[in-house]
Amino acid sequence: MMNHPIKPDPILHVALFAPEIPQNTGNIGRTCLAIGARLWLIRPLGFQLDEKHLKRAGMDYWPQVDCRVVDSWEDFLKQCPSQRIFCITKFGKKLVWEAQFQPGDVILLGSESRGLPEAIRGAHPEMAIRFPMRENVRSLNLASTATAVMYEAMRQLADFSELS
Repeated sequence: MMNHPIKPDPILHVALFAPEIPQNTGNIGRTCLAIGARLWLIRPLGFQLDEKHLKRAGMDYWPQVDCRVVDSWEDFLKQCPSQRIFCITKFGKKLVWEAQFQPGDVILLGSESRGLPEAIRGAHPEMAIRFPMRENVRSLNLASTATAVMYEAMRQLADFSELS
């Protein structure tokens, strides 16, 4: 069900590092399907892939989502064809709309409760991007953030006539 045959050249890759909430993952998967992105789930996962909440959020689209599941960050780096990984983190120096996306880029998001580990986001600080928000807000919802970044990338990259 999850590891479909390799589909050619998705416009984007969306990677979730240790996601915890199945509804967020299901919603992100549905958005990936809508725009032609590949979803990567990097273990550990905070849920089972057959969990009803994941499928409910992804609706009847979930079997069509181009999803890859990998056991670790190292496995992801070996399998993902892109060299450009944008880390979405409140510690980013650039704003999301200052990023210049290219076809095949990776949008990487961390877990809902911990975000991305410093070792990952700190490895390439020039690729760490963020949304502006007030200091008293700890974080944004993972699915909402992923969707906003994906559509900013699509605004830069896509001819939307093929999606209409």
